[in-house]
Amino acid sequence: MVKIGYLGPRGTFTKLAVDTAFNGVETQSFTTIPECIDAVFNDQMDAGVVPLENAIEGTVQLTVDYLVHQARLPIIAEIVVPIQQHLLVSPDFSGDLSKVTNVYSHSHAIAQCHQFLHLHMPDADMGFTTSTGRAAEIVSNSSEDIAAIGNSLAANEYGLRIHTENIHDYPNNHTRFLVLAKDKNIASINHEAETEKTSLLITLPSDYAGALYQVLAAFAWRKMNLSKIESRPMKTGLGNYFFIVDVNQPFDDVLFPGVKAELEALGCNVTILGTYPVYQMDL
Repeated sequence: MVKIGYLGPRGTFTKLAVDTAFNGVETQSFTTIPECIDAVFNDQMDAGVVPLENAIEGTVQLTVDYLVHQARLPIIAEIVVPIQQHLLVSPDFSGDLSKVTNVYSHSHAIAQCHQFLHLHMPDADMGFTTSTGRAAEIVSNSSEDIAAIGNSLAANEYGLRIHTENIHDYPNNHTRFLVLAKDKNIASINHEAETEKTSLLITLPSDYAGALYQVLAAFAWRKMNLSKIESRPMKTGLGNYFFIVDVNQPFDDVLFPGVKAELEALGCNVTILGTYPVYQMDL
């Protein structure tokens, strides 16, 4: 049976993405994103699912940096899941939010709910956890007046009550999850793909005027649509960056080799991180 690792414990949005996308697989949770990626890299898991980007809070930098610098794995699919953040409390909580002393969740989840927390629990201390599932677990094991931010799956898994639904600041809240695996055919997803995408890792030569413009021009004159371009430090010194570029089309034998040859002629290094289907999930 195919083994799929995910950012756990139970009740995380990553687990929700796995349950929605896959059938008939064995799943295992990991405490951190690096642990999940390492498990696939070291052949403990056939595939791993990790968060990449949230519509409100942006890129999960740890995923990008670890994938680039520590354990380079192919991206075989992207899963986009709508995110609904709820305020979770123990079943016997009085209901008075002014009594809540601490609110626990992943840093991204807390940031997504800033306005609700500011208006209703301005004096509560924020406790950052490795995942929303872990936050729910903390509340379930406590007798104090504390709360967690998480999803309905976490509430069910840990016997919590949803005090307030949909407390995120913006309604159009989605998260992109990457499916990482050495074998792109390791597992099938139970939905039709919305589109296909190719992600490239590009490093520029020593900085000179117009370098980034020339990189973008290689895509522009070929009329290749870029859905995202993001820079991250190379960790080799100040001012040294790599770029992650998402192109809204699958890899082909004409345009992409042309782009790669043109960029390499400029002194860039180009690595294909994956060409993969994108799945939009409805929960």
